[in-house]
Parts: sequence; C-alpha cells; structure tokens
Amino acid sequence: MTPDPIPRPELIGLGSPVDKGDFYLSLFLYNVRESGDNRQTRMVARGEGEIQFPPMTVDLRYLMTVQSPAELASRALDEHRILGRAMQVFYDNSVLRGSALVGTLAERGEEVRIVMEAVSGEAMLNMWNFADTPYRLSVSYVVGPIMIDSTRIRTTKRVIERDISIQG
Repeated sequence: MTPDPIPRPELIGLGSPVDKGDFYLSLFLYNVRESGDNRQTRMVARGEGEIQFPPMTVDLRYLMTVQSPAELASRALDEHRILGRAMQVFYDNSVLRGSALVGTLAERGEEVRIVMEAVSGEAMLNMWNFADTPYRLSVSYVVGPIMIDSTRIRTTKRVIERDISIQG
C-alpha cells in the first residue's frame, strides 16, 4: 500500500473513523462476537496433571475507512483508489498463517481468515452514528477465528488401574 496509494506506513492505523488523526486508512474494531461455528469443545493438555478448558473463539468485525487529504476535485477518486488497493491486499492475503501472524496466534499455528462482510447501506449509515460526523467511504470485514484462552485449569491424576469386570 506504500508508497502508492498511501505515501507512508504510519498513515495506516487502528482507530475510529472520526479520530482527528492523519490516517489515510483506518481500521476500527466495532464488534466482537463469539464464533459458534468454530467453538472448541476439547480440553487442552497443559503439562502433566493439568488440563485447561477450551478457548473462547471470537470473530472481530472491523470498519475499514478511507480519508484522503487531496483537494475536493480529486478527493473521491483518490479515496476510491485507496479503498480498492486495500480491498485487493485483504483479498490477496485473506488467510493468515505462520510468519504472517505474531504472538500467541503464531505460536499455536493458528489460521486467521479475513472476509469482507456484506453490510446494507442503511446498516452502514446506522453504524456511522458518530456524533455529527458525515459518512466516509467504508467497508466491513470479519477477522477470525481468534482463540482467547480460558483461565480455568483443572488438575488431573493419571489412571493407574481400571476395573473391567462385568457384573450381571
């Protein structure tokens, strides 16, 4: 995305579309939902004698918004170019794994998907209810599944003996 259509990487960031920053492209986390389709049910072994409850699985919903400092006559075209390029980058990198991830996502070998979310025009305008801020060109994306570890851990004992006699 840099240097064309965005001159410097620091002009891309996480923030509300109404922040008074200088972002050309902002990603705003506007919703977090539990992902029932990806819910985990198996306990996780955490060393000898401990098991951890399954992680919570969530999907993150982001609003990608563009803002160009170009003059009014060319601003709309500039914003369309920035949005088109950002959508192309997200599409081309729609599955993140391995070295594309950092932290616990990379350590666990997880896979994160980026999918554009269809949002109606009315819903998008309702989402843009930020005080008196006029609507800006935006697209919604779902990022997930993201696993959040449970803090519940149980200690277990190894089964040493088992009685398999049949009683009748």
